[in-house]
Parts: sequence; C-alpha cells; structure tokens
Amino acid sequence: MISAEQNELMTRVGPGTAAGGLLRRYWQPVALAEELSGPRPLKPVQLMGQHFVLFRDETGRVGLLDRDCPHRGADLAYGRLENGGLRCAFHGWLFDATGQCRETPAEPAGSRMCAHIRLGAYPVVEKSGIVFAYIGEGEPPAFPEFDCFVAPDSHTFAFKGLWECNWLQALEVGMDPAHASFLHRFYEDEDTSESYGKQFRGASADSDMAITQVLREYDRPEIQVQLAPYGMQLTTLRKLSEQQTHVRVTNVVFPQAFVIPMSSEMTISQWHVPVDDTHCYWYAIFTSFTGPVDKVQMREQRLQTIELPHYTSRKNKRNQYGYDVQEQLTQTYTGMGMDINVHDQWACESMGPIQDRTREHLGTTDKGITMFRRLLVKAIEAAQAGQPLPMRPDAQEAATLTGPRSIDGVAAADATDRYCQEADLARRQGSDWASARLPV
Repeated sequence: MISAEQNELMTRVGPGTAAGGLLRRYWQPVALAEELSGPRPLKPVQLMGQHFVLFRDETGRVGLLDRDCPHRGADLAYGRLENGGLRCAFHGWLFDATGQCRETPAEPAGSRMCAHIRLGAYPVVEKSGIVFAYIGEGEPPAFPEFDCFVAPDSHTFAFKGLWECNWLQALEVGMDPAHASFLHRFYEDEDTSESYGKQFRGASADSDMAITQVLREYDRPEIQVQLAPYGMQLTTLRKLSEQQTHVRVTNVVFPQAFVIPMSSEMTISQWHVPVDDTHCYWYAIFTSFTGPVDKVQMREQRLQTIELPHYTSRKNKRNQYGYDVQEQLTQTYTGMGMDINVHDQWACESMGPIQDRTREHLGTTDKGITMFRRLLVKAIEAAQAGQPLPMRPDAQEAATLTGPRSIDGVAAADATDRYCQEADLARRQGSDWASARLPV
C-alpha cells in the first residue's frame, strides 16, 4: 500500500510534474506511420497533456511542432501542407519541420521577420511502423537494438488503441503474470485467428497442451523477478508434473514498455503512452521470427475490435465491454469476448481514471509491480536531482541491448534456465534475420 502523495508522484505527467519530467526524457510513440498517409498526412497529437501537430511534408520529412502558431495562437492542425512545410490558415505563416518560420507573407516586401521566429519543434524517428518523438530536454537516448526495431519491415506489424485510464495502471498489467490464469481464461482450447486471442489459445512451444489449459489448471505460479540492463525480466513457472514445468519469460523495458511472447514465432512489444493523466494509448509492434507478416490481414483483424479514427475499442465502458452472462458461464472467464486486450482494458479502466493505490493490498504475485514502482520512484528522484537516468543509452550502449528474450514453452523441471536459452537460440537460428542476434 502506498500513500496518496506517492500515487500522485508516479501518475501525474503534465508539464512541470515529476513523472512527466522523467517520461519526457525518453522516446515516446506518438502515431502510427499509417496515420500520415493519404491526401493530407497531418494529425494533431496530444502527449502528456501537451498539444502538437505531426505532419509529413512533400519530401517525406516528418515534423512535430507545437500546435499553436507563434503569431497569434491559431490552431496549426488546420494548416495547409505546402511549399515544404505547414502554413497557418490565419495569416499564411509557413513553418518547416525544424520549426523555422520560412514566410510571413502579410509583412512588407523584404521583411526578415521570419528569420527570427522559430516554433517549438521536436525530434521524430520512424521505427517499425511507429513514429516516435522526443519532447524532453537535452539529447535523446539512442534506440536499443531490440528485435522489434531491427527486424525487417516485412516481419513487423504495428497498431494501437486508446484506453480511458492512467498510463501506469495500464502498464502494470504487463507486470502481473498471475492474472492470465483468470482474466484470460477460456473454457475451450482450440486456436483462434484473432491476433490477441491467439496469444493464449494456441499451444506452448515443445508441448501439445494449449496455453489456456496450462493457465486455468495451474493457477498458482512461481514468479521470479530480476533486474535487467533494460529494466526487469519476469520468469513465471507453472509446475505441470515432477518432470515438466511451463516457463513464460516476459520483460519490462523502462520506463513504460513490455516485451512478451505471443507464440514461438512472434513477440509483442507494447508501450503505454500517456495522452494526459486519465487517457493513454497502447502501441504494439508484432515481430515475426519466421516468415513475413500479412499486414493487411492483421490490420483487418484489429479493426474488428478497434474503431478509427481515434483507435478506440468497439467494446468499452459505454457498452459494458460487450459483457454477456451466458458467455461468462460457458466460454470465457470475463464474458467479454475472445480479445484479451479488451479484458485488460476492462481491468485497468475499472480501477478508475487514476487508480487509488492507497486502497490496494498487494500479494506475492505482485512482486514485479512492487519492484517497478521502486525503480520508477528512484528514477523520478534522480531526474529531479539532475542525476543519470536508467535506460538512456548512447549509441555504443544501445548496440548491446538486444533481444530481449521472450519465451513460452515447456521445459524439464530441473532445467528451466537452460531451456529458455536453448529455445531462444533455436528460434533465432531458424530465422532469416535474427540468427546472428543473441539477446541480453
């Protein structure tokens, strides 16, 4: 149980807040690359309570600028994309992707006023179908060479969704391996084509036993948590017999991402990014270690549960997440369909817009959450004191941050560590792009 003051410290992310100051020192996903397609590649972006406009100019260059024109504050999200930049519709002032004002057409001929005007502009990088931005002070960190960032574009698929809750409670679902035995329990073991439902409805590696069967029949896992160069690694063990143990290795990448196995062929890297204190987007990169992914099919699967243009869930608090009592009695633990992302959304949103952690009672299976909160508070205090922060590598350090290993399989009971190493190595050796890349 933590105090109200600690809860405020960890959850509030607006300008001038402690946690907001920390998160601004890291790359943040701000859009899918697909959102900058079509006849007008521009979209307004809200990140940690600040408002920006993201656009792609005629040359393909992407810019992220403050949303209010420095002339008289008009909304640049309604500007015109032309002449190598974004032109304000109020008086025609033109800004390029660096924020430099290029034209002030209403001023007298020969005026050099524009040379002295610069709009707030922020570094952006496109990685595996996601546009990342850095809105903090100083130089941004280098990107780690994680699988999701170094895999060929043909082997990754990116998507996102909006949740109506604080970023931290959304992130903490990924640090709780025990909840899968209940929240994501299915009463049938057959596979499904749904991209998230498949995560627990297929079979574990090196086993014919469906993951759902493992989760529901072995619901008292042993959870091991250890620090890693990128954050934390969680190993969840479910003893199937005296000879066999189900092993699931997941990872938390500081400050707000996790990497988990979807199957023996694919991993999911997912960020929970604050829009403001009470809303967040999840951004996910699906990474295939075997063949190329069918991006069209995966997108169509996601659009069965996500509605554009804001990427909101079709099942949400306004329609009770599609809850069906008969389904809850016979098919799923929640009665909310087969998409486990909806299950997670309900769990996190049901805590309230910002969870009141003064009322919680953590158990032994919450050890990952407990460790992460300590890391988060320590990093917030370091940021406030101007001290070095975790997981802000330079280029040399970033090259050593590979993987991370994400495994779901069945091992000999006395050799789980060796199994994880061998299973990951076998997956990489069988991959046409990952064979030379071993994880940290």
